[in-house]
Amino acid sequence: MTTTVPQRRTPAPPPGTFIGMPAFPINAKEQLANAQLRRNLGNATRTIRNKRFARVAEMPNWEDLRTAGEEIKNRMGRHMDTYLTQFEENATKAGAVVHWARDAEEANRIIVGLVKACEVDEVVKVKSMATQEIDMNEALEEAGIAAWETDLAELIVQLGHDRPSHILVPAIHRNRTEVREIFLREMHQYGKPAPEDLSDDPPVLAGAARMHLREKFLRAKVGISGANFAIAETGTLVVVESEGNGRMCLTLPETLISVVGIEKVLPTFADLEVFMKLLPRSSTAERMNPYTSMWTGVTPGDGPQTVHIVLIDNGRTKVLADPIGRSALRCIRCSACMNICPVYERVGGHAYGSVYPGPIGAVLTPMLRGLDSAVDKSLPFASTLCGACEDVCPVRIPLPDLLVHMRHKVAEKKRHDRRPHLETTAMAGAKWAFGKASHLETVEALSQLAAKVLGRTTHLGPMPWPASPWTNARDLKMPAKQTFRTWWKQNRGEESK
Repeated sequence: MTTTVPQRRTPAPPPGTFIGMPAFPINAKEQLANAQLRRNLGNATRTIRNKRFARVAEMPNWEDLRTAGEEIKNRMGRHMDTYLTQFEENATKAGAVVHWARDAEEANRIIVGLVKACEVDEVVKVKSMATQEIDMNEALEEAGIAAWETDLAELIVQLGHDRPSHILVPAIHRNRTEVREIFLREMHQYGKPAPEDLSDDPPVLAGAARMHLREKFLRAKVGISGANFAIAETGTLVVVESEGNGRMCLTLPETLISVVGIEKVLPTFADLEVFMKLLPRSSTAERMNPYTSMWTGVTPGDGPQTVHIVLIDNGRTKVLADPIGRSALRCIRCSACMNICPVYERVGGHAYGSVYPGPIGAVLTPMLRGLDSAVDKSLPFASTLCGACEDVCPVRIPLPDLLVHMRHKVAEKKRHDRRPHLETTAMAGAKWAFGKASHLETVEALSQLAAKVLGRTTHLGPMPWPASPWTNARDLKMPAKQTFRTWWKQNRGEESK
């Protein structure tokens, strides 16, 4: 059978962005206008977080578990070099080959080379955020290799020529009617077609996906995975999932390539117990995940006989070097912060222009990539700072503090730019206004004059530049008819100081 590689319909990413999307303020407006998207997101996030609250309430020691998870991850961060070396030694002793990649380009070069060495033109994939982060699928497609997503939600996204919009539920922005249409339109082009009488009943849709993927599982010679955890003590990799597709990818192919961020290492096997309690409840709101797969190198006659592990940095050591920002590396990709975030619930993951959306994406993405693009500069401001994300984080990442930290970095970068910025100009104006009582009195008089000229009684609508970037996205109340200074003079008979 000739393999056909799905071609994405989205344009190639322009310089300075990750997936060809504009900065958050622009993209968020477009997403807010999509009523179907907002309904899909609202229903999905409410369901997940309500179930999560119920599962967490069953654990009287939940806060102790969160603290334990935080401390284990902090210990990993303090001694990451030691634990990574230990992991490499133990994985190599068990028969795996460990590769180190500084960035996405080097990681993709290694992965493409390994797949080509197997003389195949397709691979099956376990859902992996690390491979999405480095654009591995696109790199394989450029080399003529089809990368088949086998997670149900990722399959929906791939067949829909779409992009994931959630860490845990990549197709959260789609409803089941849309999924049915995608399966009927696309499946036959890349393998076993969907039944012509396909309904939008979830079990029926899952059955169609199962049949479509089964032939790919059975013929694939190479599987690619990520890993939720890497155990330094034993050289073991761990993948947790809910469908069983991951186990098919991890056991059937002759060659397995695992792409793992260096922050995924845990010191000991005993540490895994804590995260096996934290992760399922925080992500899928389950007491335990249905499938936990662990493998340590190669076992003769059982599973893949060639195992490669690609450890990627891709900005992580830069984050580790930031005493404040390094706490973001504790993230276990559970998505609890997204499901609770009022911003994410209304705009979805695509608005962020990043593989990692939501509160964690708003800090981790610019930390990993830097602040050189409009997308990355805008992400730390994609939050209300309500603090709900920190409350639900299973490893106690102080996300509001990190958002403020990154906002400060954005402001500092603008301050050091040679060209003027509207924000710094506005702050200079505010400094002048509040620096002297007579200045503030002048501004108040001008604001009341402006209110009379505009003739509005409740709110200021969109205003012309230079106020437009602010007022186009906010409703501002009209200035009071009487200033405090005037009131003071009339009622106290004294001059304000």
